[in-house]
Amino acid sequence: MNQEIEKTNNETSKDYWTEEIIPTGSLFDLKLKEVWKYRDLILLFVKRDFVAQYKQTVLGPTWHFIVPFVTTVLYVIVFGNIMNVSTDGTHPFLFYLTSTLSWSFFAKCLQGTATTFSANQHIFGKVYFPRLVTPISTIISGLLNFSISLLLLVGSVAYFYLFTDEKIILSNWVFALPLLLLISGLLALGLGIIISSLTTKYKDLTVFIGFGVQLLMFFSAVLYPLSQIPAQYAWAAKYNPLVPLMEAFRMAFLGAGNVNFIDVVYTGILSVVIFIVGIVLFNRTERTFMDTV
Repeated sequence: MNQEIEKTNNETSKDYWTEEIIPTGSLFDLKLKEVWKYRDLILLFVKRDFVAQYKQTVLGPTWHFIVPFVTTVLYVIVFGNIMNVSTDGTHPFLFYLTSTLSWSFFAKCLQGTATTFSANQHIFGKVYFPRLVTPISTIISGLLNFSISLLLLVGSVAYFYLFTDEKIILSNWVFALPLLLLISGLLALGLGIIISSLTTKYKDLTVFIGFGVQLLMFFSAVLYPLSQIPAQYAWAAKYNPLVPLMEAFRMAFLGAGNVNFIDVVYTGILSVVIFIVGIVLFNRTERTFMDTV
């Protein structure tokens, strides 16, 4: 009699199963469909980041204009006037403003995603959701901040075009701007989650990331055009995926630069490869990171 009741209870309990938790999975299971199911959580994180960024501040979102403007002025004074770095005929203010905004988008996304595990361990240890949601929301937040700062660049380009003798010719690269942002965000996301996965075991990377990003800026044709790179170092610029991106951004906004479609395709393919490698490593790390973080 007891066996029949136990059998009935087991059959009844099976009818109420809605989810099955499996502790193991394929190494190449990217779980992108699961991330899509949590798209509302991504938007919630983006809203949280944007609100928290300027909470209890006086100027609020206007910092999106103040920081790049002041940074650009300093670059013009130091690199344009004191060091006399050539900008290939482009007005120094427009050159450095474009470079500053383009690089800031990549750098902030990279730094934000590189601390995914260490910065969110208090959330990851309490509730389950696809961990990839967090770095993706960081990229979208960076894109939102870039879009706001972009108003400063558009206004500056319009001012120089209408009220000065500066020759600004918009090229067809302006239509490739969404593609450039996608490649830049994908590259930052891939590198960021790789670094984040490694920081669970190697804490030194969290200290190095800030210094490393600043160092990388000087090797990526951000503060100088590609034409100013000496011939003996041209090979390094050729294989640096960030160099074509910086040149392409300047081509899109200012019509000045030295980049071709093949260079951007190379950067795009490399970004996809790094992104896939990053996801594989990220998914593998998230299974055990609470034991090491």
